[in-house]
Amino acid sequence: MTSTGIDFGTTNSVVAQWQGDDAEVLPLDAHHIDADWRRPGFEQLFPSVVGVSSLRRGPLFGWEAKLRSEEAAEACKRLLKSDEYVTIQGRRFAATTVAAGVFTAMRDGAQHNLTDIDRAVITVPANATGAARYRTRAAARFAGIEVQALLNEPTAAAISYVHDFREDSQILVFDWGGGTIDVTVLDYSDGFFEERASRGVTELGGLEIDRRLRELVLERAPARRAWTPAQERQFRLDVERNKILLSSQPSVTVITPDGVGVEIHQGELEEAIGDLVDRALGPVEQCLKDLHMAPLDVDEILMIGGTSQIPSVRAAVAEALQMEPVPTELCDPMTAVARGASIAAAVLAGETEGVIQVATSHALGTMVKDSSGRKRFSQIIPRNSPLPWKERKSYTPHQDHARKLSVEIWEGDPDKELAHRDNVQLTELTLTYPTPRVRDESRFDLEYTYDSNGLLHVKATLEHTGEVVVDQEVESFGSGGPTPEVREELDRLLKGNSNPDPLRTAASAAGAHPVPAPPKARPVTLDGGPHTLVVDGSNLAWIGHSPVRPGVYEDDDHPSFSQLQAARAALAKKYPEADIHVVVDASFRHKVADAEREAVEAALSKGDIIQPPAGTEGKGDALVAVIADESGATVVTNDNFAELQGRYPWLREKGRVLGATCSKGVWFFTERTCVAPRVRG
Repeated sequence: MTSTGIDFGTTNSVVAQWQGDDAEVLPLDAHHIDADWRRPGFEQLFPSVVGVSSLRRGPLFGWEAKLRSEEAAEACKRLLKSDEYVTIQGRRFAATTVAAGVFTAMRDGAQHNLTDIDRAVITVPANATGAARYRTRAAARFAGIEVQALLNEPTAAAISYVHDFREDSQILVFDWGGGTIDVTVLDYSDGFFEERASRGVTELGGLEIDRRLRELVLERAPARRAWTPAQERQFRLDVERNKILLSSQPSVTVITPDGVGVEIHQGELEEAIGDLVDRALGPVEQCLKDLHMAPLDVDEILMIGGTSQIPSVRAAVAEALQMEPVPTELCDPMTAVARGASIAAAVLAGETEGVIQVATSHALGTMVKDSSGRKRFSQIIPRNSPLPWKERKSYTPHQDHARKLSVEIWEGDPDKELAHRDNVQLTELTLTYPTPRVRDESRFDLEYTYDSNGLLHVKATLEHTGEVVVDQEVESFGSGGPTPEVREELDRLLKGNSNPDPLRTAASAAGAHPVPAPPKARPVTLDGGPHTLVVDGSNLAWIGHSPVRPGVYEDDDHPSFSQLQAARAALAKKYPEADIHVVVDASFRHKVADAEREAVEAALSKGDIIQPPAGTEGKGDALVAVIADESGATVVTNDNFAELQGRYPWLREKGRVLGATCSKGVWFFTERTCVAPRVRG
């Protein structure tokens, strides 16, 4: 059984496997990356995204979901703390279910790489709550993956680095990715890892920096109109992609859905995120303070996660610790965590030497009331305790003859007020007394056992009788209600909509008004006229305006939107009973003359014309074909659709395609068939 490590990330996930003497990162989904997203190392990333598209049946995952979805659920990892719900195509799914879907897709991707993921070490943020740890493990288990251990991400990165150099050292890991900032200090000596301290902020990462870049763009180019959901999504992707580019080039130009280009310089973004960088340095200072260390006591600085690679971030960390971080060539910021997790999996399986010791990132305890009735945090297991760790503490009820007590399980910082946001109630357990007694005879020992996965077992024993009245692993978390029936939800998610309505979905993605569902597909004849027409709008708009040489455009070469409108009006007059749907390429609004652009935007907004999401394979042709296939419609085009005939052989059938001709301003529509493409050789 192959030793596997999974870095389950907020924005991207990575999978690595131990190959006997080293770890190999698996390119699970590289074939779905669009050209403008291809960056060094991105083929090894698997976006943690679930989405849907009118051009695909069932859910999309990975790069397909990120780049080709009309609707998507992203950053589900952030929601695991309370198991919030996300909505996909009008259906609600718990974050645990969405995470299980991502794990399932990664497992399927590994099989396409001729390997299996049956068990794995899975990484979590060092400061992840017990609830988030439990739900991460549950999500993987429902995806059919046995979890050997949950390993803190910074520890995994340090394992990857030390595996190559094997020198005793005190390592500070600065882990800033899409969702969280975690700083961990580890000691490595004679093959033994010890987490000494860890601090972090749970909702501070690349997502917040994306928002700052978006604000910069919109300050200079405010939205001129309401944008459709599809346009909003595309804009978010463009902002994220340009943020990445600004880490390696001096400036970028971001295009808004209104077609306005805004130039942003690297220095401008760095100034806009200065306060976020200052907040990210806070955990560095806290870790050093916890350990009574000076910056020069640190031997190596590892900077991992995409956000840590912003030049101003690397410079700020170097200044704070008075030394340069380890170069990225020696510790890959995107893959080191998965690589280290796979090495840890090999250690646990006895396939390679090493000892891994992790520590708690939060204190664990319960809620008590003082004599004035004020609630406070009563610590049982201190922060930075090595795991596994067991600790007990004695408590006495406030009243005599209690029959039941509520025992609240808390984690966080006992030095802060109980209501502080750093303190989280994990759950509430009920202690039942078999025989009610006076207070002094009702004392009980509350014992917490925290295992190396960061999962908690709680036991309560009555001192007077020795009876055990609570004995359970914390498996449900009150802040988000009981864990959902993930298996049933996961089946619904993976099955998706078994009979999607492409017209309704495409119109919804374009922000259009609802359209009636088309009749069920049926044989189409022209005798009584077609019941549904799907117009290849880009094709008709280019008639008489095509460039002299394919792919080469002159300044006055533009498709004509007014010509397309005239063609649609002629079709409506000839076939008054037909439902007419006009599809254009995603780039259509950028290719029309400036004078027509506003009219095109208005038509897209109202749903008079629809377009596929930018980046969709096959462009508008694919959406035309899938709509016609689902509804038994007639296609109006002069294109031969050569690349689509294999998938849709009915394009060569009589009565399924109309050709269009415009002569002296009059439109004529005649029956035609698409000619089978010639095979060379």
